[in-house]
Amino acid sequence: MLRLVNVNSYFNLVHVLKNLSLHVNKGEIVTLIGANGAGKTTTLRSISSLHPVKGGRIYFNDLDITHLRTEKLVKMGIAQVPEGRQIFWPMTVRDNLELGGYLTFKTDGKKALRAGIDRMYELFPILRERKRQYAGTLSGGEQQMLAIAMALMAKPDLLLLDEPSMGLAPLIVKEIFRVILELREQIGLTVLLVEQNASSALKIADRGYVIETGKIIIEAQASALLENQEVKRAYLGRDKRKMWE
Repeated sequence: MLRLVNVNSYFNLVHVLKNLSLHVNKGEIVTLIGANGAGKTTTLRSISSLHPVKGGRIYFNDLDITHLRTEKLVKMGIAQVPEGRQIFWPMTVRDNLELGGYLTFKTDGKKALRAGIDRMYELFPILRERKRQYAGTLSGGEQQMLAIAMALMAKPDLLLLDEPSMGLAPLIVKEIFRVILELREQIGLTVLLVEQNASSALKIADRGYVIETGKIIIEAQASALLENQEVKRAYLGRDKRKMWE
């Protein structure tokens, strides 16, 4: 479904992504792990055309999308949940979901929009309880659920998730990952996940990549990465492993 081939990207004169290649098959959950500053977020932003690609190609369903505009990619079925819970704070939960479903409303009408919102309430019941509440007054976990729900309102085939667990309690993280797995099982959603909690990400993923200074250094099945001694030492850690066991 998604292929990055020798992608290069820069911040000013800093070479961030260096001939980076990876792929995500339809229906897979693939995680990208690495240290801060390794290029994880830049990879997602490059896929979404939020950051310019200076070399290499990006393909989605065998179509070259390297330099397409972000709004075109959303229409094609790619949605991103950025780091930092970028929701509309002065608006209600319901209003945020309606904004996320703008394309659904435009193409399929109000009935489809309402059905989409009801589906988000089923996935994240707390959002139904908070539907008239201003998004800026939600807890961190509720805001992350809303951010994911807004992206899902566009009915994506590929969901790009950037650090969904950042700053959240383990129980909230487990709930978010449960929903991701449920969507994969129910509708075949494909997910590329960037996650600081490498252990938790690898436990729900099919495959994983390790990125270091803008280069992919390891690609393997998620179960193999969990047992890889180098990965354990660099990205998992004894305390993190215990947290998620």
